[in-house]
Amino acid sequence: MHTPDEAPVPLGTNMPPETEASLEAADEALEAGAPDYCPPRLVADFAWLMAGHGRCVNASMMLGDPEYALWQLACAKAMDDPELAALATRLFAYFDDPQHRALAVLGTA
Repeated sequence: MHTPDEAPVPLGTNMPPETEASLEAADEALEAGAPDYCPPRLVADFAWLMAGHGRCVNASMMLGDPEYALWQLACAKAMDDPELAALATRLFAYFDDPQHRALAVLGTA
């Protein structure tokens, strides 16, 4: 029960709307010490841009197989597409991290 001074909490949430966190992984900065997981949305965008160049990229393999991901990113950098190159550079930081090289994302490979 809430008092008249308190705003009701919307159904389906445990926090007031002003403190509710975004559900998008890339919307908020990662906390210090938190692992850097590759946002699946970036991988999906990358796959679509590569498809525009006639290359089929498997997003699940990108997330589950770092060697496959690095190969696709290298191919993207070799293409004459500034938008694709910028996205590949951004993604490269997730896949070229020695701390996470041996980690596969569960359920993707």
